[in-house]
Amino acid sequence: MKTLYIDCNMGAAGDMLMSALLELHSDAEGFLSRLNALGIPNVTVTKTQSVKCGITGTHTNVSVDGLHEDVHMHGHHHHHHTGMHEIEHIIEHFDIPEKVRADIKAVYHLIAEAESRAHGCEIDQIHFHEVGQMDAVTDITGVCMLIHELGVDKIIASPVRVGSGQVKCAHGILPVPAPATVYILKDIPIYSGSIRDEMCTPTGAALLAHFADEFGDMPVMRVSKIGYGMGTKDFDTANCIRVMIGETENEDNRVLELKCNIDDMTAEEIGYASDQLVKSGAIDVFTVPIGMKKNRPGTLLSCICKISDKDAVISAVFRYTSTIGIRQNICERYVLDRTESVVNTKYGDVRVKCSKGYGVKRTKTEYDDVAKISEKLGVSVSEARRLIGEETKKNAQ
Repeated sequence: MKTLYIDCNMGAAGDMLMSALLELHSDAEGFLSRLNALGIPNVTVTKTQSVKCGITGTHTNVSVDGLHEDVHMHGHHHHHHTGMHEIEHIIEHFDIPEKVRADIKAVYHLIAEAESRAHGCEIDQIHFHEVGQMDAVTDITGVCMLIHELGVDKIIASPVRVGSGQVKCAHGILPVPAPATVYILKDIPIYSGSIRDEMCTPTGAALLAHFADEFGDMPVMRVSKIGYGMGTKDFDTANCIRVMIGETENEDNRVLELKCNIDDMTAEEIGYASDQLVKSGAIDVFTVPIGMKKNRPGTLLSCICKISDKDAVISAVFRYTSTIGIRQNICERYVLDRTESVVNTKYGDVRVKCSKGYGVKRTKTEYDDVAKISEKLGVSVSEARRLIGEETKKNAQ
């Protein structure tokens, strides 16, 4: 699975993310030519090499009317405050895939919604100030185009460093992270870190919130390319976003094994808990008798589940068992390809599971269907399977 990992140890800003992704692109100069040809009003984008704490990376320079974006950010150049309708009108004329246009609009909607919540007004009354200026339109458009052209299957980002202290903006002096940034990053893992500065901008936050499929540690991956996007400020730590692209294992082949030791539940209670764990999404649940501390006989409860079902299954384990702790292992699993069909017999319909792969092929009748026929005919399960097998062979001939 082609995976992009975004390291946000120094926060996130639109220009830094665009710069980092540009280093992953196979034709950076060609991309910049196409970005410049879109017709973003009065904008010219160039790239330069930048070094931070001994690390070499790319910094994209976005100039509007011949002035660098940093001039805009520090308030030395007056620029028209742009609203959502103006933004949509500008991007409507871009020669870009519809998917990219939809991504740009979605990112802007996240920012507009956050600004409206932070300042207590309707979305259509929001004027973006720094975010709405053409440099930010360029950053957001560039990132959306780059991610589309890189063609990744999954995007994972690290927890986001947001900084601390205060920041001056059009509304006055605000705490860091800014109210809009915090709103956009709701339900996303964030931390302040030791630097008293704005590490994550609303634009950077919105791009991460829109594109990242999940936030967490870097997965096991075979990295094929690395990109560094450099900021303008200098800190003791290298001021950059690092992105890595590479192959990760298909998650269908990875499962979690959740385990806990129990010594104070009855057999009936454990049986009921096992049923509920399967209903909550567990692929398999099994128990093993064990000896525990103080010479107590106990039960090892093991639960296999998909990574995507982890939270639901963990909650179910705590809800339906008496354990106060769960252990987790990530396992690779190898499975045969499975299909299911229904065979019509004179005894009734029977579901048949077929599994094949790794040079083997096997079929098995669904136990519940066989058991019904067994009861109906008054024969053993093995006899019912034999009769169904004969009937199936006749039908095949």
